Amino acid sequence: MSAIYILISVSFLVAIAFLTAFIWSIKNGQYDDDYSPSVRMLKKESKPLSAKDK
Repeated sequence: MSAIYILISVSFLVAIAFLTAFIWSIKNGQYDDDYSPSVRMLKKESKPLSAKDK
């Protein structure tokens, strides 16, 4: 029974660590722009590839 108390307390500590990391990443702007990276690969290249690049 004491092992369950240890596992529950450790799981709460891990959950708090992940919540802290998530809040830190939000405050540092990690999720500010989630649209442009997915669209960037669909845009045309500005210069055509040469024959040796193909």
